[in-house]
Amino acid sequence: MEYFPAPLEKLVEQFARLPGIGGKSAQRLAFFVLGLPEQDAQEFAAAILDAKRNITCCPVCQNFTSGGLCPICSSPKRDEHTICVVADPRDVAAIERSREFNGQYHVLHGVISPMNHVGPDDIAVKPLVERVAKGGVDEVIMATNPDTEGEATAMYIARLLKPFDIRVTRLAYGIPVGSHLEFADDATLMRALEGRQEI
Repeated sequence: MEYFPAPLEKLVEQFARLPGIGGKSAQRLAFFVLGLPEQDAQEFAAAILDAKRNITCCPVCQNFTSGGLCPICSSPKRDEHTICVVADPRDVAAIERSREFNGQYHVLHGVISPMNHVGPDDIAVKPLVERVAKGGVDEVIMATNPDTEGEATAMYIARLLKPFDIRVTRLAYGIPVGSHLEFADDATLMRALEGRQEI
């Protein structure tokens, strides 16, 4: 039995398709949108359509851009000899927030996941290999997540890049700042010990 008019039900269903949005959150969002003034609702819908039509992938790094090279690839201040490989455009934003990395990026748009029928040809591995093959790259930093798929993707790409005689590194993992050793799991402690540094 439907509690809401069909257009409202459809709006709730569309919001429920978003990642991390359950039924109740979808209802809240739908009611919020219904409460917007007509002009605000038009702007909201236009922003979605505008982003969908105008956001493309950078021809160099595959990150999102609004046409042409992304701001990072087009910046002369970035180190062209170091490439940080990430799974998702959101990961670029996370690393940029640290203000510690001054190289360029390569966005895979996914990770290898046989369980989800995602293979190397389904993500942007080939453009990365082509970039490295052109020369001028000294180091590739694998910054995929430390889970099974992220590790498998990092190892696969490292093997592909081995013939190019460049340095392929992996992000260090360990104990988060501000946490306690007693709460760390065995795998995290093992990684922290393996990645220890001199002080």
